[in-house]
Amino acid sequence: MDETCRNCPALCETRTQVVHGYGDVGADFLFVGERPTASADETGVPFAATPGSKTPATGDDGNTGTTLRRLLERLGFCDSTSPIDQPVIENAYLTNLTRCRDPDRKPTDEEIGNCEPFLNAEIRSINPHILVPVGERALAELGDEYTTMPAEELSLPADHGRRIRGRGFELVPMIDPREQSAEQTQAWLEAFVELMASDYRQTKGQRDR
Repeated sequence: MDETCRNCPALCETRTQVVHGYGDVGADFLFVGERPTASADETGVPFAATPGSKTPATGDDGNTGTTLRRLLERLGFCDSTSPIDQPVIENAYLTNLTRCRDPDRKPTDEEIGNCEPFLNAEIRSINPHILVPVGERALAELGDEYTTMPAEELSLPADHGRRIRGRGFELVPMIDPREQSAEQTQAWLEAFVELMASDYRQTKGQRDR
């Protein structure tokens, strides 16, 4: 992966660093967000909280909520005693549609397209069984690429925690954890625990929903 990528000149001026994927490269579960958070831009780890932080991460809209790390800990994917900026993750991999961050805006379609080769390389290399789009933008992009469903039929919160079978992968979308209500968090966790207890590896490659 290119640590000095200059494909998006505007983002090169605002990023602290390029934030590539992080986690278990043999994972069954791959989580994909829209762009690096402010904390990820600082630490280089997707979805990471700021080192030393003792409070929930703050979303781009200023709201506070849970964090993906807390969900991973509850699922047994992340060691709760590992450093915030260097989490020890097992059977999960974290990445984003884009590698760089502008603090004042979301990425453009062109910027997402520029980063697509990086994302595709990660997905091909890891070859997970389950893709977890985190947020509406990730659901739209992954749904368009990896399912046969029209993009307009995929949305959040309607598809939060639902299993969507597609081309080579099964998708289980989630609302951005920082924007979830307690009820939505619990519902997603219960659905995902049920998925983990199932023979999800047998669904790989199915095309219907």
